[in-house]
Amino acid sequence: MRHQLSFACEGAALAATLDDAPGTSGLLIVSGGNEIRSGAHRGMATLAQRIAEAGHPVFRFDRRGIGDSEGENGGFESSAPDIAAAIAAFRTAAPQVARIVAFGNCDAASALLLHRPLPLDALILANPWTYEEEADGDGEAEPALPPAAAIRARYLSRLKDPKSLLRLVKGEVDLRKLARGLSALGRRKPETAPDSLAARLDKALAELPCPATILLATGDRTAQAFAENCKRGALPVERLDSASHSFAGADGDWLATRILERLG
Repeated sequence: MRHQLSFACEGAALAATLDDAPGTSGLLIVSGGNEIRSGAHRGMATLAQRIAEAGHPVFRFDRRGIGDSEGENGGFESSAPDIAAAIAAFRTAAPQVARIVAFGNCDAASALLLHRPLPLDALILANPWTYEEEADGDGEAEPALPPAAAIRARYLSRLKDPKSLLRLVKGEVDLRKLARGLSALGRRKPETAPDSLAARLDKALAELPCPATILLATGDRTAQAFAENCKRGALPVERLDSASHSFAGADGDWLATRILERLG
């Protein structure tokens, strides 16, 4: 049974959904990016239904300024109060829950790592976000380049594709973007700045007070960047041969199985 509810976070009313089940181990889903609690293509809503049908209650919510929630959207780095309030609301809505496992994809995974301590019993971190913004030659902020491994794989696939070669001959390829990507292949990886997002995630991973599992879609650029930028320590890492950042389609079966294994 799915219930709609709301809870308070620093004066704002946040929208939430509880997929009820009798189990004492519950799943808290933290949405990534600016997605609402249903997730990309309703993927998180579908995941919640599957986990609840297996006997585990699932709580999802919209952080401040997103979806049906009030307040100002401060991004994932400002979401600690939202997550803490959601945990408390989950325990109130499902009082039988003795153990909460949190799942986050993309910057939601990074948020769960950065906002410590939180009263959680385990973490499932999928494709954690490590990108920093960098300025281009005009001083405008633009996303950092994908990791070198991703650039190599992309250009190799294009070299094998006759259509891509024909576009190059016809002048339909952005040569400035091509040159920027090729130059990155020969560039030595810089030392990670101690205040960078990747460094802060590494520190959080090394100091985790609860068990955690990392899930990576090996063809996803965000996952590739995490694998290249973060050490991960001794944490278990499970990999899926897929480029789907949100574990769409049949990849959802793999994701649900991994989560159910951690819920016990």
